Amino acid sequence: MLMSIANLSLPQIRHRLNLMLLLGASLTLSVLLITFRVFLAHEVLFAFLLWNLFLAIIPFGLSTMLGLTAGRVKARVLLPVGAVWLLFFPNAPYILTDLFHLEPRAGAPYWYDLALILSCAWNGLMLAYASLTDMQAIVARRLGWGAGWAFATVALLLSSFGIYLGRYLRFNSWDILTNPLTLFYDILNRILHPSAHLGTWGVTLLYGAFLLLGYATVRLLGRMGEEPA
Repeated sequence: MLMSIANLSLPQIRHRLNLMLLLGASLTLSVLLITFRVFLAHEVLFAFLLWNLFLAIIPFGLSTMLGLTAGRVKARVLLPVGAVWLLFFPNAPYILTDLFHLEPRAGAPYWYDLALILSCAWNGLMLAYASLTDMQAIVARRLGWGAGWAFATVALLLSSFGIYLGRYLRFNSWDILTNPLTLFYDILNRILHPSAHLGTWGVTLLYGAFLLLGYATVRLLGRMGEEPA
């Protein structure tokens, strides 16, 4: 890891550190908002968002590790770590659906709860996009630009399907180990009988399109400042 970091250019190291500092500051804001609400309302209603944020950090941590070592790590390491990344990746954009929990409640102003959940949803989305950028770059370096974008598109569609599994069927990433038969049956049933599960594919395609357009926009915005005058 240290040798791989040493091989990065100074602008790359600076960019990585700046990104981690910004994400860290944004995550700190979310944690403070959640903590303050606990003391304000004397209830732990939104404390579950701390766990959701932790799950969202996992794919970013994995992609950061791969991004820093991809030039040296063998495919036999990249493939299983990449599979674990894909398994946990939907947890990051999943936080967007925590907006379902927003409603007027006693103990805290409605606008405060809106800001709290939006902060967590924003962090989940940015962690997802930052992580996917790393993984797309790895694929693009090995297989080309087109393969990189194909990978990003498939990853976002799969993550949208994962969001459906998590939000509506209440599966978790670790159910692939703890409850594989039920998970496999529910997935296969929706693939074999799509007309009987229109909601599944509606969520998958609509959220997938939204996430893909958002990702492409963020990537384009990131390059605007790099264009020559």
